[in-house]
Amino acid sequence: MNSPVLAALIGLGIVLLVASLVSRTLRRILATTWVLLTAVARRLGDRDATGPVVVRRAFEELGPTYIKLGQLVASSQGLFPERYCLEFRKCLDRVPPFEFSEVERTLGEDLKEPTSATFASIDPKPLASASIAQVHAAKLRDGKDVVIKVQRPGISDLVEADLYVLKLMARIMTMMPLGDLANPEGIVEDFESNIREELDFRREAANMTEFNRIMVEHDQVRVAAPKPIDALTTRRVLVMERFFGHRVDDVESIKASKVDGEETLLLGMRAWFQCMIIHGFFHGDVHAGNLMTLVDGRVGFLDFGIVGRFARERREQVTDYLLAFSTADFKMLATVMATMGATNAKVDLDALAKDLATAYQPMLADELAAIKYADVIPAIMRTAIRHGLRMPRDFVLVVKQMLYFDRYAKILAPNLNVFRDPRIVTALMTDIMQARMQAA
Repeated sequence: MNSPVLAALIGLGIVLLVASLVSRTLRRILATTWVLLTAVARRLGDRDATGPVVVRRAFEELGPTYIKLGQLVASSQGLFPERYCLEFRKCLDRVPPFEFSEVERTLGEDLKEPTSATFASIDPKPLASASIAQVHAAKLRDGKDVVIKVQRPGISDLVEADLYVLKLMARIMTMMPLGDLANPEGIVEDFESNIREELDFRREAANMTEFNRIMVEHDQVRVAAPKPIDALTTRRVLVMERFFGHRVDDVESIKASKVDGEETLLLGMRAWFQCMIIHGFFHGDVHAGNLMTLVDGRVGFLDFGIVGRFARERREQVTDYLLAFSTADFKMLATVMATMGATNAKVDLDALAKDLATAYQPMLADELAAIKYADVIPAIMRTAIRHGLRMPRDFVLVVKQMLYFDRYAKILAPNLNVFRDPRIVTALMTDIMQARMQAA
């Protein structure tokens, strides 16, 4: 390499180094580029290192934002290749906790007083540690049991820098063959919207309050979210009542506590559908850790960091979808899905209806055959893409929650088909009629 070129490269390196010292975004661009290039080198140099493993390790190395993105991949079968969804499930439990001293520091800064003035005690060992925050059990000075959710130090600035990098990568991917149909920019936009909402705990507190208001409106006295303590809630700190009970998939504990698992599940499903159908608002992540049978007999919904919201038109489309689905009207189902997800291509509704019947059959079978859940959403999404459809992520969220409920039915009430049970279908139609009457 001649001297002028070498000098230019050295000069460019110095400029980038100096710029990175003052710009966190540039530091993240350089760090991300380095980690991804290293991952590519590992992939080329190690035949046993599969693509999903290499990318998952790179995401873990890049930190909380990418781990959060990995968790999104893990729970979004159909939007991403299945082998990546499977590999990224390892991200769900690989977030180390941060020091309790940082918890105390954030509490002191945000609540404007020493923790001892507000809390009688705080357990220094976290109940859970996630990519955005961690959770600690505590008692208030009046003896009330609460849970404290505290953001990771510096997470907000880190996320901003990482979002810039992700948007840049998404724009590049859109230019590739089939990139537009895969919709990487839309995926990043959804991720940005969700993570921004999760970074402001006042929004999560408002979501829980809204859910509880809806439950009161519909006389659902046995369904609730934890009540946030508004005076102790800030953008980085959320203090709420503590629920005691069992995860919905802890069958042995539920049986031992004499709780009727089927009744509990029906209560939770009715509450979820009422929120979504009548109010266009729904819990967007009802995995087993976020749905509880409580010791007082109620059903508890936890963690409202991810919620779905529908405008009236989309809400009507989704309710039409649910009606068509529950009655196995695949022609209507094809029409609704084409309306929601059509690109410029003309959709052959008859062919789409035939393929949807095949994709949805395992969920509607009267013999209650075991469903391979990992295959359902990918089958639906493959069918949509094959017919030139790009389904919105909120649609995928709805299907995902329905699969969660069916999974719980298989373990709590093996004779219950949540997609065909007359009690569920009747309640569904009642809620749809109420929503349509209100809209009219």
